[in-house]
Amino acid sequence: MVDQQPGVAVLGEQDPAAADTRILRAIRRIIRAVDLHSRKLMTGHQITTPQLVCLLAVSECEPARSSEVAKSVSLSTATVIGILDRLESKGLVRRERNTTDRRVVNLWLTPDGRRLVETAPSPLQDTLAGSIERLPTDEQFSIAAALERVVGLMEADQLDAAPLLESGPIAPSREAGTSAEPTKELSIA
Repeated sequence: MVDQQPGVAVLGEQDPAAADTRILRAIRRIIRAVDLHSRKLMTGHQITTPQLVCLLAVSECEPARSSEVAKSVSLSTATVIGILDRLESKGLVRRERNTTDRRVVNLWLTPDGRRLVETAPSPLQDTLAGSIERLPTDEQFSIAAALERVVGLMEADQLDAAPLLESGPIAPSREAGTSAEPTKELSIA
């Protein structure tokens, strides 16, 4: 008998279609866990996962530009601008025109935004974040590389990450045919 982790099947002589099914089920379970964690964030901190991820990106490169935040979080600039609008209306970020180049708008955390960055839980699901933290560094990077490989295999490395941050119905985005943007507030912002 082979020791295995809960929820992990032992690989052996199996039908290739079974691997497809296992991969699909695993991806669906991941999406569900991300969705539940984002709902928990919204309930406990009045912020969604995409909003928290963008807020963290602003904190990492203050003063930030919306295009830098978009690149950092793998979302379209149009999607990020909508998220930043909601963060600004919540009093978590402020926009300020650059004094030397009026075309540039810099993003800054407000004191409330900084407090939230310091106190909010990880945007990564709690159990996963704790489990990954306990793994050796090389295994952490191995998992990251495997997931990045899956993204590449799906030819999804150029897609807007918004629909993957949370599940829910999606509708065409404002950027003509370049990405999909969920239709409900909880799904994207």
